[in-house]
Amino acid sequence: MKILIVGTGQVGYFLCERLSEEGHEVTLIDQDQEHLNRAQERLNVLGILGNGASAEILEQGGIKEANIFIAVTDMDEVNILACLLAREYGVKTRIARVRSIEYSGQGAVLSKEKLGIDLLINPKDAVAEEMIKIASRQGAFDVAEFVEGQIQFLGYRIGEKSPLCDLTLKELGEIRGMYRFVVTAITRGERTIIPRGDDTIRVGDSIFIFAHHNDLPAIQYLLQPEPEKACRLRRAFILGGGSIGLQIAQRLEKLHFNVRLIERDEARCEYLASKLRRSMIIHTDGTDIRTLSDEGIEGADVFMAVTGNDEDNILCSLLAKKHGAKRALALINKPEYLNLAPSLGIDACVSPRLAAGAVILKHVRRGKVLSLATVEGSNAEVLELQLGEDSPILGQPLKSLHFPRGAIIGAIVRGSEYLIPTGDTVLRPLDRVVVFTRPEALAKVESFFG
Repeated sequence: MKILIVGTGQVGYFLCERLSEEGHEVTLIDQDQEHLNRAQERLNVLGILGNGASAEILEQGGIKEANIFIAVTDMDEVNILACLLAREYGVKTRIARVRSIEYSGQGAVLSKEKLGIDLLINPKDAVAEEMIKIASRQGAFDVAEFVEGQIQFLGYRIGEKSPLCDLTLKELGEIRGMYRFVVTAITRGERTIIPRGDDTIRVGDSIFIFAHHNDLPAIQYLLQPEPEKACRLRRAFILGGGSIGLQIAQRLEKLHFNVRLIERDEARCEYLASKLRRSMIIHTDGTDIRTLSDEGIEGADVFMAVTGNDEDNILCSLLAKKHGAKRALALINKPEYLNLAPSLGIDACVSPRLAAGAVILKHVRRGKVLSLATVEGSNAEVLELQLGEDSPILGQPLKSLHFPRGAIIGAIVRGSEYLIPTGDTVLRPLDRVVVFTRPEALAKVESFFG
């Protein structure tokens, strides 16, 4: 496909990287020559210098032949105007990133339908959603849901006390009758391994599993060896009372968390108090450990740092863990910090570019791809695909099919039935298949199911 992207910020660069790797013809428009040079030097993209909301510049970028138009600059109005121009040129799929609730909130006066835009994505909404999923799932640092929530994709770090430590995948398979889940990948250092039977899970590894949501209580001991006490109200601390922090607090209230929201701006504290029903608003700084200790940071289930400053988020998360918080999640904007923060002891990092990029990629790949999640650090992806009734791979056991190397089928949902695939599994029409794939195998996976 021919794809035109306006904006070379973090989201724009991420999309260029992914889509160009898949062999699409990507043209990038930006007003910053330095940003364009960086993208053209590192990626297989064509750069056009100019204003993405200019018809003349868009024509230089080949908008008349474009299949997909994506506007992800830092200015809502530029993105929306650019998409309106793309509509006039007949571009089939139009996507805009917006930050203002005036466009993306419920009851917005100018909705995506009125603007004729297929997808309006607010990175803050995507970040809040990701944070909620991770906070709600005990011990996991990465969470995604597929097949209407039936299939859970979870990432766990292996510590010295983990029952999985030093087990081979073959040994783990022998106890699968009691614990129904599939280890689809192991991240060790900078390597992502699609494991085989003789691969061993080691201390310090990150493992990624697929499991049915009904099976999670049974396997929780293996994944998180220190179970929660029953009937205890979970306690969450949120650092940062901006729009992301407020949205997370509202959602956690509905999930019956005991919420404490930390904000250093007094006027903002008063606003937050008017918007939240049961949360406690604490007017202080995230480094004020004495106050946080008085409010119960020791033993808190989760500490979530979502200010606009990466360094503050990392530092305050580490302080919270040192003073007794069980888990710490941090909002990280800078890509170079995403792999550093977990090595320091932060349980999970959420990236706005990754969260927004995943939503956009899912929309771009509509068709057989029903859902998509990205895995930070490895550039791997998880795809949910549905098989058509005329697919050439139907009726044959998986072991006889040449499934792409660097990818693995983790789960199959057939009606109300959930299958852990084996070599003898036969795919049937309308099966929904969830696949973990490394970036080099992605195009082959889509072709395999095409």
